[in-house]
Amino acid sequence: MAGLPSPGFPDHPISSSTMKRLGVNIDHIATVRETRHTAYPDVCEAARAAIAGGADQITVHLREDRRHMQDADIDRLKGVVTVPLNLEMAAVDEITDIACRILPERVTLVPEKREELTTEGGLKVVGNDTLPPVIKRCRDAGIAVVLFVDPDIAEIDAARELKVEGVEIHTGTFCNAKTDQGRAEEMERIVVASQHAHAEGFEVAAGHGLHYENTHDMVVAAPLIEEYNIGHAIIARALFVGLEQAVREMKSLLEV
Repeated sequence: MAGLPSPGFPDHPISSSTMKRLGVNIDHIATVRETRHTAYPDVCEAARAAIAGGADQITVHLREDRRHMQDADIDRLKGVVTVPLNLEMAAVDEITDIACRILPERVTLVPEKREELTTEGGLKVVGNDTLPPVIKRCRDAGIAVVLFVDPDIAEIDAARELKVEGVEIHTGTFCNAKTDQGRAEEMERIVVASQHAHAEGFEVAAGHGLHYENTHDMVVAAPLIEEYNIGHAIIARALFVGLEQAVREMKSLLEV
C-alpha cells in the first residue's frame, strides 16, 4: 500500500504463528479517578505496570466529553511510555489538533456518541466526508492512521481508498452474541474481514468486548489478526491480581 512509513507498526510482515501484539487500553484507570476527581490512580503508573506485564502498546481514548482521559493525561503519557501510544479519537478538529501536537505513534479513528457507555460499533467509512481531512492532517504529521470498522468488506474497501495504514475490526457483536450460532456467524464475518484486510495490505487489529474467556478463540480462528486492543477486562482482572499480572495473563492468551 502506498503511503508514508508507519512509525506505530513494526517492519516485520504479519505472521500467523507468533505471539500477537497486545495493546492495553487504560481508560478505566482514569474512570476510577474521575469518579472522585482525585489525582489517583495515576495513568502513567498504570502504563508502566502494563508495559512491565508485556503490553506492546498503550491505548487511550480521548473522548469529546472527557469522561475519563483528560488532555493532560495524553501529554504525560506521551512523555513516559516506552512502547507505541495509540490515541483513539473521533474525527473532529478539536481532538485532531491535540493529536497533531502530541504526536502519538498512531491514531485510531472511532465513532463516538455522547450517550453511549462505550463505543457501540465500527466507523461508517463509506461516504464519510469527515474522514479525509483528518486522515491527511494526521499522516502529514507523521502519525499512522487506523480505522475502527465493523467486519464488513465494503467498509474495508472504503478504508483502502483513504490510504490509511491499518484497520481495527470491531469484535463487540461477536462478544455480545447470545447464542452459539450467533457467535459462530460473527466469528466467520471477522475471519473473512481479516483475510480481506490482510490481502489489501493493511495491518489488521481487533478489539472491543474481548476478555479472558474468548480472546484465545479469536486468536486461533483469525490468525491474520496480529494485534488486539483490550481494556475493560484487563482492568477488571487487575482488581484481584494487579495490573502487571493481569496483562501478563492476557498476553499469554495471544500465543498460537
